[in-house]
Amino acid sequence: MNAQINLGDKAIGALQKGVASFTLSNADAAALSKEAVRKLDSTNEVAGPNDGYALRLNRVFGKHTAGEGFTLNYKVYKLKEVNAFATADGSVRVYSGLMDIMDDNELLAVIGHEIGHVANNDSRDAMRAAYQKEALIDGASSQSAKISAVTDSQLGKIGSALIDSKHSRKQETEADLYSYNFLKKNGYNVNAEESAFRILAKMSEGSEASFIDQMMSSHPDSKKRADDAKARAEKDGVYKPYVQQKIDNSVPKAATTKKTTTTTKKTTTKKK
Repeated sequence: MNAQINLGDKAIGALQKGVASFTLSNADAAALSKEAVRKLDSTNEVAGPNDGYALRLNRVFGKHTAGEGFTLNYKVYKLKEVNAFATADGSVRVYSGLMDIMDDNELLAVIGHEIGHVANNDSRDAMRAAYQKEALIDGASSQSAKISAVTDSQLGKIGSALIDSKHSRKQETEADLYSYNFLKKNGYNVNAEESAFRILAKMSEGSEASFIDQMMSSHPDSKKRADDAKARAEKDGVYKPYVQQKIDNSVPKAATTKKTTTTTKKTTTKKK
């Protein structure tokens, strides 16, 4: 299978000249991201529309689909890893493992962070790096008139590279700030951001330490991020230690329909 993607004359010229530092436009990055995520969706177990995880995610984030210059779509990967990512086309993928340990407000904080990477064009830069690493070095369509054939295998590699992408610490800090402002703007509890980072910090000290350290290797220290979130809330005069709410990924029980008993009164007609 081939993904039919035309990345434009500028990118083509860069490929043909062997220039490794060409810049993908937002539209180019979105088109390639969409194909890569489609490949990821086909190789991971995606929670169906009636799955408890999907129902919860849609309930929490269904109203947040439109951003400045991008449209978001959400799906859950049923994987035990504690992770979430967003790509340049607005695709947001949340792992069930993350939803098992964070309540709605904490999820809003974490996914708000990922949305921040899209809004700040960090996801576009991640796609550019992934394309360079996984497709450009393989000479994908480097001799053709247009880039119209990124192979299925290359899409898989690009998708994996996106998940493992390393944002700069500056980008991570800016995405944290975006998350805080997202919570604040929409009337959510901003203290949940600190709580989310405290959870990740605690996990990095436990049995999941190796995985969490690997996942967060490019991020600022989780404890520092929690402290920074706390400082922002204190500055706004709204800080209060966050108490985690109930976490429920089950399918809501259908409302029971009460049977209505209708009593028919007999009418006796007297003969005149």
